[in-house]
Amino acid sequence: MTSTSTGRMKAWAEDRIGWVTFDNPARRNAVNIDMWNSIPDIVAKFVADDNVRVIVLRGEGDKAFVSGADISQFETQRSSAEAVAYYEEIADRASRAIHECDKPTIAMIHGYCIGGGVGVALSCDLRIAASDASFSIPAGRMGLGYRISSVKKLVDAVGLAKAKEIFFTGDRFDAEYAAKIGMVNRVVPKQELDPHVAALASRIAAQAPLTLTAFKKTATMLLRSSPEMVTAECDALIRGCFESADYAEGRRAFAEKRAPVFSGR
Repeated sequence: MTSTSTGRMKAWAEDRIGWVTFDNPARRNAVNIDMWNSIPDIVAKFVADDNVRVIVLRGEGDKAFVSGADISQFETQRSSAEAVAYYEEIADRASRAIHECDKPTIAMIHGYCIGGGVGVALSCDLRIAASDASFSIPAGRMGLGYRISSVKKLVDAVGLAKAKEIFFTGDRFDAEYAAKIGMVNRVVPKQELDPHVAALASRIAAQAPLTLTAFKKTATMLLRSSPEMVTAECDALIRGCFESADYAEGRRAFAEKRAPVFSGR
């Protein structure tokens, strides 16, 4: 097991899973500037580590995944135009690092998932929620502007009509409703969240890494552009899968009726 800590962000790798913890439980894991700043480096280290196949993001304690941005910093860090621009830049960089990561990512959500916490969750590929999870985007109550990238992730996840309802009202809603509108993939009892996510991450980690990366990049490009614009790049990714040692290993393992051992090459 390898581990590293940066301020209120904790990260470690174990059994091919990279774990990232928002560690600010006294403020329900609200994200401050230092935490936003550390996320790209944490993700980059996991991406560079061939032993890490999937990344899980979680919140410390039993009260919250992420309760949003740390409001206590707003007056000093988000009051002037220059400060707002800087804050938006680093928060967007962190969200992009998660969203554009080549490896599968899972948001493990319990308790409060509010504002920026929803943004972090929507930056992940999969979202598994405990039955006690609650969600809202109360930006309208503070007069905040929302980044284009964050609006797009919300619309992509739940559709335009539901995105408008969530944003216009700022209402809080539970995990079952989040699953109904497509914001989360699955809801499990709170006491089952840890083992469920660990088992899910292990199943993903056992898949061929190049295949998962090719799918993730292709799906992302299809959402950004027309299929015709990205065909050549997608074809190259797909061709790389069929030319890989993992594809040969997958064929042999299937024929031999055994579990494949993928190398990511």
